Amino acid sequence: MGIRRPTVTAATAAAAALIGAFTVPLAGGTASAAEGAATVREDFDGDGYQDIVVAAPATTVGGHAWAGQIAVSYGSANGIGPARTTVITQDTPGVPGASGDDHGFGYELLPRDLDGDGLTDLAVVTHEYRPADNIGGSVIVLWGRRTGLSGQGAVRIPAPANAFVGEDITAGDFDGDGRTDLFLHNSEDYDVRDVLYGPFSRNGAPAREQQLTVFSTDNTICSTAAGDFNGDGIDDLATFYAYEDHAEGGKLWLGTRQGLSTAPRPLPSADTTAVGDFDKDGHADLATRVFPNGETYLDDDPGTVKIYYGSSSGPSTTRTKTITQDTTGVPGASDKGDQFGARLNAGDVNGDGYADLAVGVPDEAIGSVAKAGSTVLLKGGKGGLTGTGAQAFHQDTPGVPGVAEKGDVFGGSVRLLDVTGDGRADLAAGAPGEDLGTVANGGAVWLLRGTASGLTASKAVARNPVDLGASAAGAEFGENLGGDNGPVLLIP
Repeated sequence: MGIRRPTVTAATAAAAALIGAFTVPLAGGTASAAEGAATVREDFDGDGYQDIVVAAPATTVGGHAWAGQIAVSYGSANGIGPARTTVITQDTPGVPGASGDDHGFGYELLPRDLDGDGLTDLAVVTHEYRPADNIGGSVIVLWGRRTGLSGQGAVRIPAPANAFVGEDITAGDFDGDGRTDLFLHNSEDYDVRDVLYGPFSRNGAPAREQQLTVFSTDNTICSTAAGDFNGDGIDDLATFYAYEDHAEGGKLWLGTRQGLSTAPRPLPSADTTAVGDFDKDGHADLATRVFPNGETYLDDDPGTVKIYYGSSSGPSTTRTKTITQDTTGVPGASDKGDQFGARLNAGDVNGDGYADLAVGVPDEAIGSVAKAGSTVLLKGGKGGLTGTGAQAFHQDTPGVPGVAEKGDVFGGSVRLLDVTGDGRADLAAGAPGEDLGTVANGGAVWLLRGTASGLTASKAVARNPVDLGASAAGAEFGENLGGDNGPVLLIP
């Protein structure tokens, strides 16, 4: 079975005829925005511990297939647990709309402080169709509160009639005013993306808006990334493109005091992305998964990660680093179809001030078990990322709960967050293909703790929807995590 985005229903198909450019991409998703930076915290209840949001967009809710649900687990000195986890759907009181077929509630999740009150909020993207205004999709904001996330006061970000909403959502501070801004599709014009500048009011409206023509040919955005690549104190935006089975390069939109520049410069092609300062020089660095030979078909790809180090002019194309599982020090081997780099996320695991990189390898075989999946941690340092000291974890690693099984795709999502509040990022890793007893593809998420020497399986825990008393059948729990909106994976 394949992890997929929601399909187009009859209602959304009718909307497509009216909107014209309305589509539901099957390989969408955006990279984490400004990850690896210590200033980006995900603390929904303001208790000083970072929190984890897990998406299960394939979940059936109230008889509606692919309605979707999310689970919010609150951090503590002891990690995460069911007692401090809240499950939210579109049927949760206060959440706009209602669960419906193919809504995929949570298929993209973006945690950032949108209203500037110091508490992290959560933007939840859906594919719902709203016939009253002929709008496809929505971005629902759940506001951070001292009592945690709920549906209380939740709103949709306003959208014009006939718009398609939510694709390519990315967050950054694109005008350097200290407020969170959002880049996303929020109009009926296919070629245009909107930049919504914060702070956002409690009715979801931005302080101001910019429209940016981001396409120059008939292609689609396959990935985005945001970070201060040139070190001027303002976040920049990178957008990457594909057309059918061909990669079509990228564009860098520099941030300015007025907002994103409208004159981009070219970048090489990229699939999955992550952003962190891996060499601690004050410039954000861009980690990418490489399209092999410029082709977007990746199922047979062993996987290659390439890092473009930040410079005064942005991501450098001369100072780069390429890492595979054949790189000295990296565990495993670069085998056909491993998909090393299918998911990427940055954070400081050992507390040395250098961002490290979590690399998902969801289709890696563990022994003879096909597509069981693993994760690899690459460590940052004075010269940037290398294979030195790299670590690998999977479900057969001693101390990691569970057993490596065919099609688990462990590492199908990855996220580095300091959940335990000790100044070191912990690894959340999803296995959306995990079977839960007789429940196929119920999915699960693991938490491995960060230490001064790297990640450890000691005290590792796993959580799944059965633990939470939530719907589990085919839920694909862990398909993505808050801030890790990667590409679609396939489960055998």
